[in-house]
Amino acid sequence: MTTSKPYLTGHFTPVVEEVTATDLTIEGAIPPELTGRLLRNSHNPKPGVTPTHWFKGSGMVHGIRLRDGRAEWYRNRWVHTPALDGAPYMTEKGPDLTASAAGTHVIEHAGRLLALCEANLPFELDRDLGTVGAYDFDGKLRTAMTAHPKEDPVTGELHFFGSSPVPPFLTYHVADAKGALVHSAEVPGATGALKHDFALTRRHVVFIEGNVTFDPTEPSGIPYGWSDQQPSRIGVMPRGADGVRDVRWFSIEPGNMLHVSNAYEDGQGRIVLEGPTVDREGFRLSWNWWTGAPGRGSEPVSRSYTRHWTIDLTAGTVDEHIIDDLPVEFPTLNEDYLGSENRYQYAIAFPDENGLGGYGLVKYDRTTGARRIHQVGDARLPSEAVYVPATGATNEDDGYLLTVVSDIKQDASQLLVLDATGLDKIATIHLPHRVTAGLHGSWIPDTPRITP
Repeated sequence: MTTSKPYLTGHFTPVVEEVTATDLTIEGAIPPELTGRLLRNSHNPKPGVTPTHWFKGSGMVHGIRLRDGRAEWYRNRWVHTPALDGAPYMTEKGPDLTASAAGTHVIEHAGRLLALCEANLPFELDRDLGTVGAYDFDGKLRTAMTAHPKEDPVTGELHFFGSSPVPPFLTYHVADAKGALVHSAEVPGATGALKHDFALTRRHVVFIEGNVTFDPTEPSGIPYGWSDQQPSRIGVMPRGADGVRDVRWFSIEPGNMLHVSNAYEDGQGRIVLEGPTVDREGFRLSWNWWTGAPGRGSEPVSRSYTRHWTIDLTAGTVDEHIIDDLPVEFPTLNEDYLGSENRYQYAIAFPDENGLGGYGLVKYDRTTGARRIHQVGDARLPSEAVYVPATGATNEDDGYLLTVVSDIKQDASQLLVLDATGLDKIATIHLPHRVTAGLHGSWIPDTPRITP
């Protein structure tokens, strides 16, 4: 099939079949504590289907099973939602929250695997990546679910939200460590602005509204667009059952952020928030790539630079600045530090809007300001790096980074295991075919995290 859509070509060319392979070839040695499964999700429309937007492509989950120094299997499966067979999202009765692409993220919470797409209900998968069906928390979830929930590393709770371009614009949810939905509340003051991700600190929930908002005239089927009239804001809400009573919204400079690096309260009680953001031109170039329109950037993200905000709740002020000039996206960290002050962050580096520069995996030291890049090689695109702590770790970066590389020249993919301290390669696991590039994934250890 010939197409001019960039999200169906190159690194993003869809995989055409589901396969299962066992006893994968390994170069180097897999650390024995890497016992579990790496799961990755990606937009992967079926053969013959050309979606009108990158994000409308049907989800395919890829899994790699590691145990006892071996790569036992790889398998990939489409998430079998009604949308995979062409069911529309909008019906005569309103949105069908089960008609999901389910192609953005895949997580595990309370023993349940969920494939996520922010406009819909999550879809449950079994251990072999077969589709169980839409999951609504035993009928308690009546909104969509963000593709970027946050699991509190202290309590084990899962915090998430449902966003809508029409009222209620924003609904906040909490599921306990056992997976039961225990809290839902509409957040006052929110608008129809796109809210893809959010942040969790020890004491607050932080929402981000940029200049991208509901636009029913957008022809791609994803009804959002940049608006200079939409205020760019950060919403801060205390955690707890009554937090919605005390939400505060703070104006910030124009822009749009898809993914949060982390947020925390500093020693003075101020909220520190970081994440890659784009300006108006960066959003235009990125959106045109996502829709295949003319005037697009060379990559799915353009002019995406890490921004730092300090929100002083006492003074009612926000200080913000860009901390690096390298185009990056898909930030990650050691999730034991989610919501607390972290020293290290990781991200994927992209060429600039003119195609200059290369792909790489970036490590930031927030204490020294140092930046280290692991170059993966020519025409090779790494996936979002998933951090896995080492056994007996004493330092924040004592662990491993797992990233799946798409190699265009070889038409192949490998799972790289990197030392998170120095970004040195420890092992390469060869996969049976090239894995479609993008988007998010999770490490599911055999031994789950123990929380109070």
